[in-house]
Amino acid sequence: MNELDTLVDNARAAFAKASAPADLENAKAQFLGKSGRITELMKGMAQLSVEEKKSRGAAINVAKQAIEAALNERRQQLADEELNVQLRAEALDVTLPGRRRVGGGLHPVARAQERIEAIFSSMGFDVADGPEIETDWYSFTSLNNPPNHPARSMQDTFYVDMKDEDGLLLNLRPHTSPMQVRYAQAHAKKYAGQESMPDIRVIAPGRTYRVDSDATHSPMFHQVEGLWIGENVSFKDLKVMYLDFIRAFFETDALKLRFRPSYFPFTEPSAEIDIMFEHGPLAGRWLEVSGSGQVHPQVVRNMGLDPERYIGFAFGSGIDRLAMLRYGVNDLRLFFDGDLRFLSQFQ
Repeated sequence: MNELDTLVDNARAAFAKASAPADLENAKAQFLGKSGRITELMKGMAQLSVEEKKSRGAAINVAKQAIEAALNERRQQLADEELNVQLRAEALDVTLPGRRRVGGGLHPVARAQERIEAIFSSMGFDVADGPEIETDWYSFTSLNNPPNHPARSMQDTFYVDMKDEDGLLLNLRPHTSPMQVRYAQAHAKKYAGQESMPDIRVIAPGRTYRVDSDATHSPMFHQVEGLWIGENVSFKDLKVMYLDFIRAFFETDALKLRFRPSYFPFTEPSAEIDIMFEHGPLAGRWLEVSGSGQVHPQVVRNMGLDPERYIGFAFGSGIDRLAMLRYGVNDLRLFFDGDLRFLSQFQ
């Protein structure tokens, strides 16, 4: 074996020992680099004759090609080994059982709202939806709640950087009562000039906003407001209607209803509505579920109606509160946490 054959064998052995691309490049430099063995052999040909250069140069070139072939072969081996490691790490075991696609479902508050809408629709009530960004007039003044009135202190809390035609900031509605006024105005305009007008019966469910946060209150909550106005509507109708609704909502006749005197600027007289279950974990306790009252004459007038002719009642219930009672939830904040472990119970 001559010198060049030994050099090729040494190069192959060095390349085989390289376990990483960086090690292989270091080994390459020993044989093919600027100071490598092949380069030194090429420089040593300067003292040879022309004939000797031809034969010597051809032999060195053959050795160089053999070393480059061994280098490329080892490079491919290292690349294949790295790919195999990656494939093993990212391997997909097709023998594993498939992952079941879990179906979605309605949020418990949405379920409660749909149930409320269905019950009132069966009683002949329309379902109205309106803007969540409201004017001061519809949110407060039209409801007999003028500027600087103390009753506004807990409600005029969220505003946006936009103004109405009176130069007042628009607000995030603190209740859905503005939609009652909007609906009644449209109803009165539709039947303007006629001798009689069908009763106004409407509910307005939706999101509302106030600065309030604890186990039973949230800054954003859901409310359903109801309105029934006609020429011969009384508190008796309110009591019968709400009792039928609450029994249908909870699917039981084993509950009682009571009215408790209260104050709201948009109704007079006003009353809180409490219920008591006769059975179950909440039995024997009066639970507040709604505010109500006879619509104030000024509010009727703001609706475009004659308060001497038309009379009626309004009520407002927290959809979240009703959902808590229906599903046995003791912390309102669970509805808004987005915890799938909690929400999946209602699917």
